[in-house]
Amino acid sequence: MSVKIFVVGPAGSGKSTFTAGFNDWMENQNYLANLVNLDPGADYIPYEPHVDIREYIVLSDIMSEYNLGPNGAQILAADMMINYVEDILNRAEENDPDYIIFDTPGQLELFAFRTSSELIFQRISQNHGFIIFLMDPMIAQTPSGYVSLNMLSASIYFRFYSPYLNVFNKIDLISDADITRLKLWNNDRDILYEDLRNEGKKIESVYFTEIFKALDAMGNLAGYSFVSSKDMKGFEDIYYTIQSVYSGGLDLEKR
Repeated sequence: MSVKIFVVGPAGSGKSTFTAGFNDWMENQNYLANLVNLDPGADYIPYEPHVDIREYIVLSDIMSEYNLGPNGAQILAADMMINYVEDILNRAEENDPDYIIFDTPGQLELFAFRTSSELIFQRISQNHGFIIFLMDPMIAQTPSGYVSLNMLSASIYFRFYSPYLNVFNKIDLISDADITRLKLWNNDRDILYEDLRNEGKKIESVYFTEIFKALDAMGNLAGYSFVSSKDMKGFEDIYYTIQSVYSGGLDLEKR
């Protein structure tokens, strides 16, 4: 059975470019991935989708039929996806791909916090789902920004309870020193807590520290990877993480 990968993250985190980059990496390794665009509001996507939600849902038609503005139409469209989930899944599984990569809506809340989204995820994943949460490294450069992204990531984890990986995307936009600092925060919480205390936001730092400690103690902070779609770096780590979950670390068969 194909592993269904859901690429999730805040607006601007690079979901579509990540999807395109991971697909390119898969092709270079002679593996097969089918791509599914689940963002009905996308004006442009940098890949050729195997299935495109815009074939089923047209935002301009929803706005006209229901007398809604752009935001209201996006919300209704997110709920309407469930009507087409069976057909989308059947088409996405054509050619028996190794992975099916779902590029979720640009506005995180449209996928993550709608009642219908949980039903869509359960029906599509069929116990073979994997969530990749993209973190913007520009936001994560400050201790409070780093913790805020982890809190948002944890809220997605609590919603779906699926195998999960945090990914710092677009690392080509930050320096090697910034990457080193992020890795230090990932691996040594004491350094993170000290940097939070030194950030100059006393009340906020106490709040962020205690919340982060609680998440850490509960074991709900997923692992971390670093990816650059531009430089094609980091995709191998993601591949091996997924394979370790669903295939005991065994490689996929070359196509």
